[in-house]
Amino acid sequence: MVATVDHGLRPESAAEAQYVAGLCGDLGISHEILSIALEPGSALQERAREARYAALGAWALRTGLKAIATAHHADDQAETLLMRLARGAGVRGLAAMRARSNLPGMHECQLLRPLLGWRRSELAGIVAAAGLEPVLDASNTDMRFERARIRKQLSHAIDLDPMAIAASARHLAEADAAIEWAAERCLGTLRMQGDRLFWHAGGVPRVVALRVLERIIARLGGSRLRGNALARWHDRLVAGEIATLAGVRGDGRKAEWCFALAPRPRRNPDSPMGSP
Repeated sequence: MVATVDHGLRPESAAEAQYVAGLCGDLGISHEILSIALEPGSALQERAREARYAALGAWALRTGLKAIATAHHADDQAETLLMRLARGAGVRGLAAMRARSNLPGMHECQLLRPLLGWRRSELAGIVAAAGLEPVLDASNTDMRFERARIRKQLSHAIDLDPMAIAASARHLAEADAAIEWAAERCLGTLRMQGDRLFWHAGGVPRVVALRVLERIIARLGGSRLRGNALARWHDRLVAGEIATLAGVRGDGRKAEWCFALAPRPRRNPDSPMGSP
């Protein structure tokens, strides 16, 4: 089964999706076009990615699929790593795209990327040898988008090998798995007492401790984290302070840190705006 996501962002996209449908029909492969509506604006490619995976996830659930494979390749992987490196990403982010993971937001369906070891040029050669006319998306060369700019810079950097960069992403994925392994063992030392959670973080490497703190927030029902706030929270606890993040209050004044949901601000019922 094949699905084509039509983002509706270019006039040609509907015809391109129909072209893929025709190729699949010639090969006797079931095909479905998943149309989504995206408004132009900021963070367009990020929003398109989220909408694309949401559409694919809904399609997988509807059709009973347990895995979806995409055609991401080594050049895509190299670009992703460099984009994240420019943002100061940590080990998990620099591991870039995984060959096998869960579809975003879904544990019932896996996301497979079997072509991460192939170059774009190699795949283009296979398409040409099959006598197929590839669809060229103009947004891939639109310099308004970060990925297009990174792609252009990478093409001119003769000393940077996309395959070597993709290999580094694989090594970082292995390092991330090691961090996750260590964090899982730390989670086994957590102690729950009533509505409070205790953890003795002494001697735990910072990168592992950050992963544990992330899980603590999730376990206590805290809100979603953004940016480098988790690292700043960790450093305040190490300094022996009390600090709140994502709705969870952490107390680092003792060797065994204490965590609990932070009390919600009290509201003044007589105020028309409900202000404290």
